[in-house]
Amino acid sequence: MIGITSGCKMGKWKSEAAVSASTIERLRADSIQRAGDMSAMRTEFLGLQDDAQMTREQLAQRGKELRATQEALRVKARRMDDLDARLRAQTDAMSSLRKKISDALVSVRAEDLTITERDGKIYVSLSEQLLFASGSAKVDPKGKDALGKLASVLRSNADINVLVEGHTDSIPVKSSRYADNWDLSTARAVSIVRLLTDTYSVPPVRVEAAGRGQHQPIADNATADGRARNRRTEIILVPRLDELFEIVGPNASSSTP
Repeated sequence: MIGITSGCKMGKWKSEAAVSASTIERLRADSIQRAGDMSAMRTEFLGLQDDAQMTREQLAQRGKELRATQEALRVKARRMDDLDARLRAQTDAMSSLRKKISDALVSVRAEDLTITERDGKIYVSLSEQLLFASGSAKVDPKGKDALGKLASVLRSNADINVLVEGHTDSIPVKSSRYADNWDLSTARAVSIVRLLTDTYSVPPVRVEAAGRGQHQPIADNATADGRARNRRTEIILVPRLDELFEIVGPNASSSTP
């Protein structure tokens, strides 16, 4: 079944891809705070040993708290080292994936293709001229050829989710088949998802389709060149972060008290 989304699941994928770097910084800050707390507890503990009024039970309790804090710091340090290593491996893997895609699409004209990497994701932007006739959602033969080459890379990278976003310019659609640019952009995204899944065997569970209409332009719609750039399909490759979130734990989105 093809997934068509207005942004909920897609937003989840995007936010998960962006959370890892901020999580590392949060863990580091928490470790520094815990180290300060442990130092204060150690100082207090040593002072209490000289306090004639302190009972043996109270001293034992303070010592237990100090040891627990030390162990928590050791556990957090191991988690942070593991997370750092996995993030580095993920970054290397995404850079390698970008090169594979560039190599696979080397025959596509530069003006019809843009490949960028940001926020831990790879954006493959394909022009309307490569994929569709004006006002149509039927993929042209040259577009099918490019998508087939991209699909061969996607099939060999099972840990990547695929978001297909259709975009248009601001000119109202002139077709009785489509009500507006929302309708056209969504139909185009679905056409590409069907090709990737039905024709080129990319697992459907990894793929989502979304229509953005004219609402996310990358250029000025007041010029012909700008409108041409805005008429595009973006295929966004998002790494699955299941293992990273297992390391971070359920409280990744909030600071440790």
